[in-house]
Amino acid sequence: MSTVYDCSEPSNRAAGLAAAAGAVRSGRLVVMPTDTVYGIGCDAFDAEAVRSLLEAKGRGPDMPVPVLVGSWTTIDGLVLSVPRQARALIEAFWPGGLSLVLPHAPSLAWDLGQTRGTVMLRMPLHPVALELLRDVGPMAVSSANKTGFAPASSAQEAREQLGDSVPVYLEGGPSMENIASTIVDLTGPDALILREGAVSAKDVNEVLGIEVEVAQ
Repeated sequence: MSTVYDCSEPSNRAAGLAAAAGAVRSGRLVVMPTDTVYGIGCDAFDAEAVRSLLEAKGRGPDMPVPVLVGSWTTIDGLVLSVPRQARALIEAFWPGGLSLVLPHAPSLAWDLGQTRGTVMLRMPLHPVALELLRDVGPMAVSSANKTGFAPASSAQEAREQLGDSVPVYLEGGPSMENIASTIVDLTGPDALILREGAVSAKDVNEVLGIEVEVAQ
């Protein structure tokens, strides 16, 4: 059976975060609020848990799972290198609705799907998510919905889709924007906006001082 914890109430929040941390450490799934949409997540380094996440959503490894982090510095241990453009975007938009695609460190023992040696990283601007991430470390997190259905903007909406495949749901109120993050790919010679979302292409261009192409 799954349990929903209302994180607007201090004692419930503490109990919910403890239950979520325990679930993550034991290879199970959690649903948590973020600043964009609600996310379903697990330990990024637990390949079996990631497979369970994909199964809960009804999708395969051809759509790799992004990774959420709880601090700017966490990224240094996850990627091959942090280029100047990535640092500039992190300083401007993290925590917030910007995801970065970078080559991951080859030494990492994780299986996020068919990533082709890359990882998509983001630091969410939500206190509940940040507290959990700072406790358990990087988490593989995807939108908390079945593939093909609308992203959840509350824990209850997520539970209606995902049910008991997730044992712990953290309710943190309605999503602030219910808009997916903007994705910037920094794996090639030039930055590329793969998806425009919570952060506008104009704002990305201003930070980088160039006109960044938007993928069609």
